[in-house]
Amino acid sequence: MNLYRIILVDDEEEVRKSIIRKIDWEAVGFSVAGDAENGEDALEKIEVLEPDVVLTDIRMPYMDGLTLAERLRQKYPSIKIVIFSGYDDFEYAKRAIKLNVAEYILKPVNVEELTAILKRIRANLDEEIELKRNVDRLRENYVKSLPILKEQFLMDLISRPMEEDLVDSRLEEYGISLKGAKKWIALAVDIEREEVQEDGKLPLHEEKGLIPISVMQIMEGNLKEYYRHVLFSFSRSEGTEIAGIVAIDASNTQTWLINILGDICKEIRKILQVPVTVGIGHSSLTLKNISVSFQSAVDALGYKAIVGSGSTIYINDVEPVSGGKLLFEGKDESELIMAIKFGPDEKIREAVGQIMERMNAAKVHFRQYQAYMLSVSNCVIQLIQQYDLDMGQIFEAGSGGGDPFAVIPQILKKENFSQWLLPLAIRINRAMDEERDHAARQTMERARQYIMDNYQDPNLSVEQICRYLHMSPAYFSTMFKKATGQTYVAYLTDVRLNKAVELLNKTDDKTYVIASRVGYQEQNYFSYVFKKKFGVSPTKFRGSK
Repeated sequence: MNLYRIILVDDEEEVRKSIIRKIDWEAVGFSVAGDAENGEDALEKIEVLEPDVVLTDIRMPYMDGLTLAERLRQKYPSIKIVIFSGYDDFEYAKRAIKLNVAEYILKPVNVEELTAILKRIRANLDEEIELKRNVDRLRENYVKSLPILKEQFLMDLISRPMEEDLVDSRLEEYGISLKGAKKWIALAVDIEREEVQEDGKLPLHEEKGLIPISVMQIMEGNLKEYYRHVLFSFSRSEGTEIAGIVAIDASNTQTWLINILGDICKEIRKILQVPVTVGIGHSSLTLKNISVSFQSAVDALGYKAIVGSGSTIYINDVEPVSGGKLLFEGKDESELIMAIKFGPDEKIREAVGQIMERMNAAKVHFRQYQAYMLSVSNCVIQLIQQYDLDMGQIFEAGSGGGDPFAVIPQILKKENFSQWLLPLAIRINRAMDEERDHAARQTMERARQYIMDNYQDPNLSVEQICRYLHMSPAYFSTMFKKATGQTYVAYLTDVRLNKAVELLNKTDDKTYVIASRVGYQEQNYFSYVFKKKFGVSPTKFRGSK
């Protein structure tokens, strides 16, 4: 039996130990993934441990249980929350109900009562998963899915610009609630079916064609409460099986959407055992031009080999913000650009081979061959310029001696073209990889410097840094952890406490003054965090020097 993961949050260590000791967790279908002594600690651990259930006290220092529940609802809407409290206060219960808390129970916690609650939650989780996996139900929903005309309209909408009046009339005709938003964002969803295990654990494995329907159903269930949106099957683009359009209204944000989509990817992998990657496009101020957003969402999926699969990839995080993209009219030209940008070498060879096959198959005047080769060469040169690569260095490694124009007579010979293009494309690919690594290191260095310059601000947050860096919080958190080996919260805490140590050693300032100078509004919380790291309070630390 697969066990659900649970985290216990209480500021009294003995209470946590007592609950962990007294409950037969495996018998009720759970394993204790970890515990935390306040909401701040819990948020950091939840990000790493990915629990299914959070069991939290309501009264804790620094961040109480209801505030923790509010933060979890925003960032991890699929997590079940159980709140227990020593206070029989109706106001607490009302707030808990609004937050969709699974259970609200009073202290002291009774083993029998908690065991019964855990069994109910396990049964609910089992039922939810079973409903999402049930093949018969999926077949029924598939039969009742969108009519052909509606789906064709949506396919056309994300494939090409359309007249605004036509878009509005079709939305109304098909009952699609997308009109009147502040802006719109397109999604492209990739499902890696090849990683599905053929072990019979999931009934969906018997009919893999139903997996996209189940993925779409899970996405619908998680998005519908927060965003107006439409999802539909899409098969015209390689690597994309589901497309979507999300309306961003005044009451919600793009950042929150990215967080929810990241949580959806984790839930799908947990339920279906299938990795899903969601490409998120540029925002569009009009629905009639949402096709541009969708193409950028598809482009975002192309970065899976660099960023990794199984989560969200936001195009603004991986493409140069100020850079444009040059896309040829034909399929071969587009594939060449994608191959050069993402590799590997086999893909580059394949794309160059397709260009040569197209040339060899064509029966045209030699001047048309020359025009075609110049067009391909121009695309490659503009790609170098777009990413601000060292053109002289790239061409110097070939036969052009550092001058891209010196090779023109050579590339105009059809028989020499592939011998010039293939090594050049591979060199550009290498240079782009180095540039991405360099840009990522520079960005993380800017993030570290921003923290050093602003650690005294008690309200310094991931969102604030991401506004400065023009990145999404989800992507920043991943890249920052990769660059520093720490989460943002842990890194900021280390910076603040190391500065506090300097002040304790070099000044006679009171503890509350030092706390304020390093970004802590509450002296008690500063002392708590300091003792947690160094084993002694700030006062004793100073006295020991």
